[in-house]
This record gives sequence, structure tokens and C-alpha cells, in this order.
Amino acid sequence: MNSPVENKQGDIRPRAPVVVVLGHVDHGKSSILEAIKDLKITERESGGITQHIGAYEVEHQGKKITFIDTPGHEAFSAMRSRGAKVADIAVLVVAGDEGVKPQTKEAILHIKKIGIPLIVAINKIDKPNANPQMVQHQLAKEGILVEALGGEVPSVNTSAITKQGIDTLLELILLVAEMEGLKGNWNQPGEGVIIESYLDRKRGPTATLILRNGILKLGDIIGTHSTLGRVKVLEDFQGHPLKEAHPSQPCIVLGFEDVPRVGEKVKVFSTRELAEEYLEKEKDSSSGKVFVVEPGKKVLNLLLKADVLGSLEPIEMVLQDLPQEKVVLRIVKSEIGDITDGDVRLARTADAKIIGFRVGITPIARRLAEREKIKIFLYDVIYELSQGVRKLMERMLEPEKVRVDLGKLKVLVIFKTSKNRQIVGARVIEGEIRKGALIEVFRDGEKRGRGRVINLQKNKKDVERGIKGEDCGILYEGEVKIAEGDLLVVYKEEMRKKEL
Repeated sequence: MNSPVENKQGDIRPRAPVVVVLGHVDHGKSSILEAIKDLKITERESGGITQHIGAYEVEHQGKKITFIDTPGHEAFSAMRSRGAKVADIAVLVVAGDEGVKPQTKEAILHIKKIGIPLIVAINKIDKPNANPQMVQHQLAKEGILVEALGGEVPSVNTSAITKQGIDTLLELILLVAEMEGLKGNWNQPGEGVIIESYLDRKRGPTATLILRNGILKLGDIIGTHSTLGRVKVLEDFQGHPLKEAHPSQPCIVLGFEDVPRVGEKVKVFSTRELAEEYLEKEKDSSSGKVFVVEPGKKVLNLLLKADVLGSLEPIEMVLQDLPQEKVVLRIVKSEIGDITDGDVRLARTADAKIIGFRVGITPIARRLAEREKIKIFLYDVIYELSQGVRKLMERMLEPEKVRVDLGKLKVLVIFKTSKNRQIVGARVIEGEIRKGALIEVFRDGEKRGRGRVINLQKNKKDVERGIKGEDCGILYEGEVKIAEGDLLVVYKEEMRKKEL
């Protein structure tokens, strides 16, 4: 639904590119962002940025660039799932000494799904074992062909420590932005995306948003899918007061009645009634959802606690992306704050695991959890949290019995036969035979029965195995009698853990 007072005609101007930085854990995403801040945001301008708001703005060659520094690609999933496009360009950071890792591959998939231009930053180039060529070829295997290998993706070697390549990276961003022809309308009510939100104990619901189009002013009535309000405070990323915010400009907004969700679209409305009508429609469209589990499926109940809403939203999204064909995830509670004894009691009642992200555990909760044997898992990295939950899901799966073929033997002679046992001589014609292995007996191409190797001898000495070309004496126990000339197929059965 478009804003009721929207005007698409009018003041169309170039706008600054909005850039998201993605990559594997510890490959230097945050370090590069800090290096850009150090170079481009002076103490005189900012007096130091005192709080994390999820985005900031720099100026290079007289042109502005907005960087999203909050979420990593997990929050980007939350934004994309709600149809919100916030970034114009993605910078993929890959450590020059480590190369492509699992989260690098995930980031590439996210960038491809978003469908925005990509710049590769091969970071940690100051390290003696950095190998940019190796990284380039690894990226090529993932479908990212950089210009140095004849492709179209620009890349730059960077070091957050020495600041090498930082200016070049900013120049590339401006060049790609110019080629994309990014524009915004300065003559319409503001439309944007929530990129960070939390409850400030002193100031109330606080949100960082980036406008895609239009102007946001003090006093404007604003609404998202989950809440509405009036802009009481409008600040830039450094906390300086603003009278109005423009396209691509990150701004801090106070005045929402509740904390909005990360990734929600935010719109300016001409009246509160229209904002309420929009909110009611969104609530109606999302209501009536019932948690249903198909018969035979297992369920893992989770209780999630996180430091801020900007963390909670991406965690929920990344967990929803885990395969749930065999085990279904059900989040029984999801909220901000430390883990309390009330959480432990709920986890006991709901048979749930407690997952904490950058939160503490109250002493009472810790003692109660130990007494009640309630598992609490704490994480600082969303990727590690998702992998931890994946392991919990896989533990719930019953192991499956898998047959592993070992070898084949030709029966040469029958030495002794008793009620259900025989001693036979046979030659290993393929693979191997092992003591304790299972046997299938074939005669004239037909399976006649099965049994087991009770003991195994070579040259009248007990052994554990025989290999191709060796003659063995076998103490066999089974449901069918073996005859000379039979083919024995030897195999074992293993219990293997299932994967999601």
C-alpha cells in the first residue's frame, strides 16, 4: 500500500548509495567499517560516535556513502523476507589468508537473491600468508568472477590495519553507484526501512531507518506493519538534531508507540487515522496463523532471549531458514533481556531449550536450570547460534541402519557341518572379509539365505580379516547351509546419524 499523500512526480535527484558489508565471521567486516570511520569521520565532526545505531554516513570526493553496519546477512534475510530493499551495493569481505568459508558462500547466496551489484574486498592483505589469487579462484568456483580473471566484478585488496585499499574501495563504490544511476524523490512523504530498533530505558522505542524516497520531518505521522507514532525526535547518525531527513540518509527516530521490527517498511501518513487503517490491515493479514505439525515429525521447542530487537529479528529469520522437513522448530517465546528464572520455568513446562544471544543469566535462573537440568546455550555470533540449533535438531533424529558392502568370496570346500554352524574354506575374490561380518549366500545367482562370520582363520591361525586373493577358513552361523561353489557376499551394518 502506498502512502495516501504520496506524489511520485517532482524533485528527482541523485542520492547516495547505501552499502551493506557481508562476509564470514572474523574476516574483517567490522574492521573495514571501523577503518572507514577512522578515515572519514573526524572527532571534530562527531565528537565520537557514542552509540551503535546500525548505519553511518561518510563523504568521499565530495560525495556521500551510507554504510549499514548492523546486521550481517542474517538481518538482511529479515529485510528481504518483508519485501524491503534497503541496500544498493554489497561489499563481500574475504580474508586473504583464509579464503572462501561457509559464511562467505551464504553471503554470496544472499547477494544473488537480493540482486544488487557486488564489490569484493580481499582483506587482511598485510598478512604474510595472504594470497589474493587463491581467493579469486575460489570465488570463481562460487560464480563470482572478478575483473582480474576476466569477469565483471570489481575487487580491491584491503587491510583494515594499514588502511591499504580503503580509498580505492570507496572510489569503486562511487563508480558503481554512478553506473547504477541511483535517484530519489525529494518531493514526497518519506518511505524507508527499519534497520535497527530497541527500547531505550530513558527515551523509549528507538529506531534507525534509512529513507529510500521522500522526506521525513519532525512531527510527521509514521507507521510500519507493527506499530505507528509521531516523530518526536529526529537525529542523524551522530546524534545531532535534524529538521528533516533525505533519501539514503540514516536517521534515528523517537516517537513510535512500540519498538518496530527490523526490516519493516516505514511510511509517512497524512493523518493518524490512515496510519491506523494501514496497521490494522497488516495485523489482519498476519493473524490466524496456527502451528501445525505433521504426524511423525519431531519438534524442537526453543525459548529465545537476545540483547536487542535488532538481534532477535535476524535470529528468528536465520532459524526459519534451517531445513525443517524432519524436525520442526517451534519458538515458544522470543524476547529481549537476560535469562530469568521465569524463562527456566517456562522451558521446563514447554520442554524447550533456552537460546541466549549476547545476554546474561540471573543467578537464580542459573541455579534453577542446574537443578531442573534445563539446557541453556549462549552465543555471540548468529552463524554459530544457527549451527548450534542445527546440531540440536540433528540429535533428535533416530540414527538409520546403513549397509556397507565389504567383499565377495567363492566357497572352495566344506570342512564340517553341525546344526546351524559350518566350517568352510573360501577364497576372497573381491574386497575383504572381516570377523563378525554378515554374509549373504548366493547359489546359481539366487539368494538362498544369510548368516554371520563367527570366526576367521588363515593358515590355522585366528585373524581379524582376509583380503582379495587369500584363502580363509570361516566359522559360519546361519539360516541356510553353504555348499561348494556358493558365492558369499560379505557386508556390515552401521548406525549413522541422520542429517537435516
